[in-house]
Amino acid sequence: MTAKPKVWVSRPLFPDVLARLAEYFDVDAEAVEHRHSAEQLKRKLAGVDGAVVGLADRIDAAVLEGNTRLKVVANLGVGYNNLDLEALTRAGIVASNTPDVLNESVADYAWALMLAAARRVSAAERWLRAGQWPGSNMRFDDWLGLPVHGRTLGILGMGRIGQGIARRAAGFDMSVLYHNRSRLPEMVERECQATLVSKDELLRQVDYLVLVLPFTPENRHAIGAPELARMKPSAVLVNIARGGIVDDAALAVALREGKLAAAGLDVFEGEPAVHAELLALDNAVLSPHIASASEETRRAMANLAADNVIAALGFGEGAGKPPTALNPAVLARGSAHKA
Repeated sequence: MTAKPKVWVSRPLFPDVLARLAEYFDVDAEAVEHRHSAEQLKRKLAGVDGAVVGLADRIDAAVLEGNTRLKVVANLGVGYNNLDLEALTRAGIVASNTPDVLNESVADYAWALMLAAARRVSAAERWLRAGQWPGSNMRFDDWLGLPVHGRTLGILGMGRIGQGIARRAAGFDMSVLYHNRSRLPEMVERECQATLVSKDELLRQVDYLVLVLPFTPENRHAIGAPELARMKPSAVLVNIARGGIVDDAALAVALREGKLAAAGLDVFEGEPAVHAELLALDNAVLSPHIASASEETRRAMANLAADNVIAALGFGEGAGKPPTALNPAVLARGSAHKA
């Protein structure tokens, strides 16, 4: 009897998704999520045909060195800056991500952060939980926040998630400006009621700026001290994109010195570490990279990753055609095949 191909899952997944993988593979799934060292990754990947990994798993040339067995790495996330795509392609290994299935959940969460930062929700809750609401001693002008309705929303990076954020702005009667590498089709602009502007104009005009950029070397610190200085002191910054797009140290200074009103952050430079000054600021709403964390969305992400592994290893209805391969050239030259 031919042995099943082996697949490693680097983080806990839904039992039914693991059961899908187990129909075809010998599955080794981690019971507890933790950050793996390069040496741990190298050892794990050396003994398997496929892997499902998270954003914390950095798969690069050093990790892949000498690996002749691995055929597919499925990333749980839209972003894939944790994957060295060139190294994977050179090694003939299919890489994939999980786009689109999380668009609406992430767009929802951008608004959650925006509203929480504008209306000081986190700081007010901490104050209440600490027993500091004595009732008669609360002043009429305590806990004043910022208006959202009728203000100007800016979106930096206008892909599908950015478009979802823009569409929701109609309910708040907001003007929407955006900056992108390329202009959206006219029909999409009308649908989103969004106007293309330069990055400088975006920074200067908006009351709320939401970042939805991919992380690339060019986008590192796309929002740093010079960009923050061009924003209104009453503006709010929301980052649901990737850590490193914002210079967190510069942001902490701007928030502390009143050069920016507030920020809502789901991602951080060097996460899971968070800049100590951000942790100390009441005008920063912070969450641990959970914008996609609804059960429906996370389940869809896990199933899409499973689809990619199953297909890349030559099984299932889509055998040989993983739905969201990042390097289809590997498939074209036949490096991914049934084990």
